[in-house]
Amino acid sequence: MKNLFDVSDKVIAVTGAAGVLAGGTANYLQEQGAYVIYLDLFQDKVDAAVAAAKKISDKCCGYACNVLDQTVLDEVYQKIMADVGRIDVLINGAGGNMPGATIGPDQDVFDLKIEDYSKVLDLNLKGTVMPTMTFAKAFKAQKAGCVINFSSMSATQALTRVLGYSNAKAAIDNFTKWMATEMALKYGDKVRVCALAPGFFIGNQNRALLINEDGSYTARGQQVINKTPFRRFGEQEEVYGTIHYLISEAAKFVTGVIVPVDGGFSAYSGV
Repeated sequence: MKNLFDVSDKVIAVTGAAGVLAGGTANYLQEQGAYVIYLDLFQDKVDAAVAAAKKISDKCCGYACNVLDQTVLDEVYQKIMADVGRIDVLINGAGGNMPGATIGPDQDVFDLKIEDYSKVLDLNLKGTVMPTMTFAKAFKAQKAGCVINFSSMSATQALTRVLGYSNAKAAIDNFTKWMATEMALKYGDKVRVCALAPGFFIGNQNRALLINEDGSYTARGQQVINKTPFRRFGEQEEVYGTIHYLISEAAKFVTGVIVPVDGGFSAYSGV
């Protein structure tokens, strides 16, 4: 019987591939036999990611790619099509936050820095829309392909402080549903668009916000734990399986969904 989870024939492009979650996912999928294209902003980070990936297999390559520069996106897309020949999956892993788009503990909402807010919207929303509009042209031509976006727990509920990031991720949910509908209606049932909504994972950007230097939880970290039925933060590898499923033939009737991987955070009211 065919293995519905086999991804060894897929070419997968990953933006933000020098980051923790996107990079770890890229490594995992390469370990499963996929050909992975590592995309990130800086050439040195791409080179380091590809050097590490070469230890897994030779089924990889990388390109420096600014997801907010259409000229660069077009150039990278043409290079991929010339060098590799096709793209089967796009994982939009680029994103992030800025202090000025976040309301600090001693601030109120009127301290928001609009310039930083705009940059966070651009990075997370346009930084997903623009690569999708570029690389998904391959899916239009092939009449097959899959896009995976990164949403957030902040997309559907009001998490205090992270205003810009929340607004951008809420828009990602809408964009995911919109593109899933558009691509299927125009190009058929083999073109799918889905999103992953991670719960709380510890990374370089949020470590100090959630965990003290002695390993105890900060006040905000404890709030997160109190609203997470699993009573812990997520482990990096716990997103891999869901993404693996969503890009595989096992999910060929699944599109337009935002799948939480959150230890129950989104299901629990906290009372």
